[in-house]
Amino acid sequence: MIYPRTIFPAIQEQLQSNKVIVITGTRRVGKTVLLRQIQEQTRLVTLWLNGEDFDVQALLAQRSVAAYGRLLGDTELLLIDEAQAVPEVGRVLKLMIDSFAKLTIVATGSSAFDLTNQTGEPLTGRRIHFDLFPLAQLELGRNENSLQTRQQLEDRLVFGSYPEVVGLATSVQKIDYLRELVNSYLLKDILMYEQVKNSAKLLQLLQLIALQAGGEVSYDELGRQLGISKSTVERYLDLLAKVFIIFRLGGYSNNLRKEVTKSSKWYFFDNGIRNALIPNFSLLAQRQDIGALWENYLIAERRKVNSYQRRAVESYFWRTYDGQEIDLLEQEDGHLSAFEFKWQNRRVRVPGSFDKAYPNATFEVVHQENYVDFIVPSYPAS
Repeated sequence: MIYPRTIFPAIQEQLQSNKVIVITGTRRVGKTVLLRQIQEQTRLVTLWLNGEDFDVQALLAQRSVAAYGRLLGDTELLLIDEAQAVPEVGRVLKLMIDSFAKLTIVATGSSAFDLTNQTGEPLTGRRIHFDLFPLAQLELGRNENSLQTRQQLEDRLVFGSYPEVVGLATSVQKIDYLRELVNSYLLKDILMYEQVKNSAKLLQLLQLIALQAGGEVSYDELGRQLGISKSTVERYLDLLAKVFIIFRLGGYSNNLRKEVTKSSKWYFFDNGIRNALIPNFSLLAQRQDIGALWENYLIAERRKVNSYQRRAVESYFWRTYDGQEIDLLEQEDGHLSAFEFKWQNRRVRVPGSFDKAYPNATFEVVHQENYVDFIVPSYPAS
């Protein structure tokens, strides 16, 4: 099944904008399929290029308007898959978009290293950027009723929601796919573009983060466990974030002395990847980490929907040195919303220090009975 992606209509609206539309996301998340859908549903004259093709790289390396004119012909929509593989892709795209007034370019990339960095400054004012993630419940729900969504919850907590995983019939098939994805694809961009010398340490670091998902991370302690420096740990985590495997939450503070601000929590964009790294694909009844799975799933889903709805939301966790804590804070337009995640529905009181410091903030407990409203909110797309 091909799932309609949330960002597709917004991309369609820009297909005659004479701009560069950049779509970034990790490998196997559906970027190529999305590009095919764009091609199939437009009446514009299109040209498809694969940035990993050496012949394509050689053609684009000529860097001349005449050469590009011969390549493009009457093309109105240029589609470049894996564009980050093209040397100096930002300068290439800038010359094209500045030279051909009827041209729009859609470029996809599986890492933020070269694609967003190289297209940033050269394309100031000429670039529109979208992130694409593993399937969000916002997208899956279009083919489900509420009962089916709840029936699929355990599967999504254990196996995640990469498009191909969702389409596989058995647990064995899903486990095999996720193992192959981790071993063959996910770290490819880091190893290729950033020339990381010790891939084993990078994988070990990712495994440690998987075991600590939802917990505060000490870079010094991770460095001691791995036998590498704190700065190397920080660099590796930054690289893993740039290929959309993990993301960071920092601590929130309004300059209160008791609030923890320097710590970090790291989460995975997909539970299936996290479980493949441990490795643990056991059913929920056999697991000791349901709380971590639940928290990671909800925060990742919320991050997806906030991105797709183009909301200017800052996300944090909150904790004081005396142990009071809240799983997620969102700050938007000066308003603070607090969320606590519990697998079972039970009464939870807002921490006293938080209530006193932020009396105008809202507080909500998210559990199995109300989680869909949290990850598929009812506010309209902007």
